[in-house]
Amino acid sequence: MRIRTTLAAAAGALTLVLAVPTSASAADGAFFYAYSGLDGSPQIATLLNPPSRECITLPEVANPSSSSPARYAYNDTGSTAVVFENPGCTGEMTVLDPKTGGGEDTEFRSVTFS
Repeated sequence: MRIRTTLAAAAGALTLVLAVPTSASAADGAFFYAYSGLDGSPQIATLLNPPSRECITLPEVANPSSSSPARYAYNDTGSTAVVFENPGCTGEMTVLDPKTGGGEDTEFRSVTFS
């Protein structure tokens, strides 16, 4: 009887460990950026707890032929963000340390987090 109880407790503990998300797979915090809306008005977007080590092409500015790049990034995560001038994390890049921002001259269409 004890073995069955012990196995059930171990299985339950393993299930809990696997079900609890870890922060190692995400940059904890928010990444803010500004872009021009379809009518030209300024818009703000946020990536909340973005995945780490994964290229994120920003949907609002993904198409260079129909949108201006994003500007004014603020990296309010605990990870380093690298923004790229083109979709797919290609082209010129700018590194944004945690809790820092990029000025008006920082134009980008994709980002990745360490």
